[in-house]
Amino acid sequence: MKFGVNYTPRRGWFHSWLDFDAEAVRDDFHAIRAIGADHVRIFPLWPLLQPNRTLIRHRAIGDVVRTVEIAGECGLEVTVDVLQGHLSSFDFLPSWVTSWHRRNLFIDPDVVSAQRNLVAEMARALRGIPAAAGLSVGNEFFQFAASRHPFAHEVSEDDAMQWLRGILETAKQEWPHGIHTHSHDDDLWFEDDQPFTPACATTVGDLTTVHSWIFGRIGPRLGKQAPQLVWFARYLCELAAAWSEDPGRGVWLQEIGAPENYVDQDQAPQFLMETLEILMGERGGGVSPGLEAVTWWCSHDVSRELSDFPAIEYSLGLLGQDGNPKPIGEAFHRAAQRWADLRVQGEQRSSLLLTAQEWTRVDTDARHEYFDRWMELALAGDVRCIELDRSRYLPRGDHGNRGKETFLSTWDS
Repeated sequence: MKFGVNYTPRRGWFHSWLDFDAEAVRDDFHAIRAIGADHVRIFPLWPLLQPNRTLIRHRAIGDVVRTVEIAGECGLEVTVDVLQGHLSSFDFLPSWVTSWHRRNLFIDPDVVSAQRNLVAEMARALRGIPAAAGLSVGNEFFQFAASRHPFAHEVSEDDAMQWLRGILETAKQEWPHGIHTHSHDDDLWFEDDQPFTPACATTVGDLTTVHSWIFGRIGPRLGKQAPQLVWFARYLCELAAAWSEDPGRGVWLQEIGAPENYVDQDQAPQFLMETLEILMGERGGGVSPGLEAVTWWCSHDVSRELSDFPAIEYSLGLLGQDGNPKPIGEAFHRAAQRWADLRVQGEQRSSLLLTAQEWTRVDTDARHEYFDRWMELALAGDVRCIELDRSRYLPRGDHGNRGKETFLSTWDS
């Protein structure tokens, strides 16, 4: 079992790519390794890598390469996110796809060609570095296609799948041995009008990734202290496994955090430990099926000298602005030591069938009967496999607004 962090630079946040400081990166990575992490996920900003459609900045690519090399020197493996994209409520798109030059991110042929060129260039630069694990395509890049995005880029399900396959095929062609993935928020699992579907998550890329955030649906519905909060990551990982037709496909819990609007800071270490106990099978059900890695969001707190972040974003780090571990970072260290040698072993478990006469993605979200029944059983120690009757699934259909009836903004408190 791998335990890592999403790297948020202590000095300057992701704007630090503008003034790359190798020694600052080294200091951060030493601190990350010291709390037991074995890998990091890093986020070079798309506009800095490719400020013009036909210009890829080799110096910026070189900064990424040097970051990966430093990570290796510190004993860390690295996944590099490309097409950044979206981070902590801020969108980072190059000027050649916005405003007067706005073009669709997913179907404009010139844009897609440029994206593939960047992915290819990054893959070629990294493929020979021992610490480089692979590429991940964009941090929740699919949110640009979500109907709730203020400037959504509309795309059909077929075109969404075609775009994704093309991007990942480019990565694999240039870097055959890399582990290449893509990331998404839980809209993909729960929203019927999200054109990127569970099939995208479970058939494209080398692993299925999961981002588990309790502030989207379950927190607003059930509130602080609800016992279901620590089970949400397990539920999402079970759902990811249920959608996959390959029983051997790996699952990467790529983002999970303890947002203070639903987890008091003095309770954050307990939230981390209980969540991991559940994922590792210590409360029944064995290890979450296919789970290979857990990557916490995030390494360092965001400096309060930086403005306009949602309030919760400032305190999500395992390490503080002084570079020292917070209590939750110490809990992460204990967890990494405790479960690092754990190996997933398949075991027979009972399942819970979604029995609705007709169902859509919305019926599996945290505000509906199936979720409540699964949680009821899990809280009683009966951790079921999720079973989906595909013959009764409605891929699109007339879904109305069922998926949005109580949905709050990601950062509402």
